[in-house]
Amino acid sequence: MRGFSFKYKTFVILIAGLLWLSTSAVCNAATTGKYWRHTHKSKPRQRLKVNVLGYGAKGDGESDDTKAFQAAWGDACKSEASMMIVPLGYKFLVGPTSFSGSNCHKNITFKLDGTILAPTNSKAWGAGVDQWLEFTNLVGFKIKGKGTLDGRGSVWWTDSFRDFKQVSGPMDGKKQRSRPTALMIVGGAKMTVTGITIQNSPQFHLTFDNCDGVLVHHISISSPGDSPNTDGIHLRNTKNVIIHHTNLACGDDCISIQTGCTNVLIHDVHCGPGHGISIGSLGIDGTTGCVSNITVRNIKLHNTMTGVRIKTWQGAKGMVRGVSFSNIEVSKVEVPIMINQYYCDHSFCENRSAAVSIANISYENIKGSYTVQPLHLSCSDSKPCMNLNLSDIELKPKPNGHQMAEPFCWQAFGELNAPIIPEIDCLQEEHTSKRWGHHDAKCAA
Repeated sequence: MRGFSFKYKTFVILIAGLLWLSTSAVCNAATTGKYWRHTHKSKPRQRLKVNVLGYGAKGDGESDDTKAFQAAWGDACKSEASMMIVPLGYKFLVGPTSFSGSNCHKNITFKLDGTILAPTNSKAWGAGVDQWLEFTNLVGFKIKGKGTLDGRGSVWWTDSFRDFKQVSGPMDGKKQRSRPTALMIVGGAKMTVTGITIQNSPQFHLTFDNCDGVLVHHISISSPGDSPNTDGIHLRNTKNVIIHHTNLACGDDCISIQTGCTNVLIHDVHCGPGHGISIGSLGIDGTTGCVSNITVRNIKLHNTMTGVRIKTWQGAKGMVRGVSFSNIEVSKVEVPIMINQYYCDHSFCENRSAAVSIANISYENIKGSYTVQPLHLSCSDSKPCMNLNLSDIELKPKPNGHQMAEPFCWQAFGELNAPIIPEIDCLQEEHTSKRWGHHDAKCAA
C-alpha cells in the first residue's frame, strides 16, 4: 500500500505540474499574443489574377477584344486587391469602353504590359463617345506596367477622314463629332498611373475628373507637335495631385490644370513639343474658375509655345491663388512666362469687364532661351494681377525666324528681385495698385 501510495502521489504531482505549465503558457499567450500568432497563423490571402487571354482575347491586333476585356473586368471587380492582366507580347484591339467601379472592390490593379489599340474604323466609335477607355468610381485603383495605349489618332487629325469627324444627326443629317480622350479616370480616390506609355490620342491623352488623391509618375505621353488639342495630362475638379518624373510630348498643353483643382504638385517633368504647363483656360462663357495651391518645380521645356502660363476668359468669375513656378529650364520656348486674362480661341470675342482674379503668383529661377518674347503679362483692367513675385530670371533670345518682342505687362503688379534678365520695367509696384481694392472673388473650399 505504501509503494502504491507513493507512486500514485508522484503521478498526481506530475500531472498537476504539467497542467500548471500548460495553464501558464496559455495565460502568457493571452497576455502577449505571441502564442496564438505562432500556432494560429493564417495564410495570406492570395490576390486574384485575371488574364484577358483567359476570357477569349486574341491579342492579334485585328480581332475585336472588347468583350473579353469587359468580362475580365467583371471578374476582377468581385475581389479586393485583384489584378487584371494585359500580357506582354500581344496587341489587343479594344473599342470605346467604360470600366465602371460602382460595384467593384477596392485596390484593383490594371496591369498593362502589352499594347492596346484603338479602332480606326469610325463605326466602332458610334455617336457621342468622348473617351476611349474610361475608369469610374474606383478607390485605390492602379494602372501600372510597361505597356502602351495607342490611340492611333492620326485618322482624327486630318480632313481626309471626314467620317470620323461627323455622325448622322436627327435634324440636319450631320453634326460635329467630338474627338475622344484616350484614358479618362472619373470620380476616383487614391489613384495611381505609373510606367505606361500613352501615344497618339485623338484628343487629350490622360484626364482626371472629380478625383481626390492622384499619383502619376514615370509615364510617357507622345503625339506630334501639330496634333490638335492633344493635351498630355488634363486635370479638372481634382485635388491632392502629384505628377513627377514624366515625359510629355503633344500638340497642346503638356499639363493643363482646370477649374476646381487644388493642392497640385508637379516636379521633374520634361515637356516638349507642346504648349507648356498651363493653368486654364478658366471661365469660358462667364463661368467660375477656381484654382489654388499649385506648385510647379524642376521642369524642363523644349521647343514649346509657352513655358508656364495662366489663361482666363473675359467675363468670367473666380480666382487663381497661391501658385509657385520655380527651377524652370526653357530651351527654344516662344514665350516662357505668360499670363493672359484675355484668352480667346475663337475668331472673335467680345470685350467684357468681369475677370478671374489672379494673385500671389511667384516665378523663381527661370532660365534659358526664348524665340519670341521673354515675358507677357496681359491682365484685366477691372481685376489686375496682384502680388506677382519674380526673382532670378535669366532669359536670352534665340532667334528662330520669329519677330522678337520686348517684355510686356498690362495691369500687372508685383516686385522684382535680381537678377532679372532681360530688364523688366513694365511691372508696376504693388503700392500703386491700392486704388483697385482687394479682390472679392470667392470660391468654394
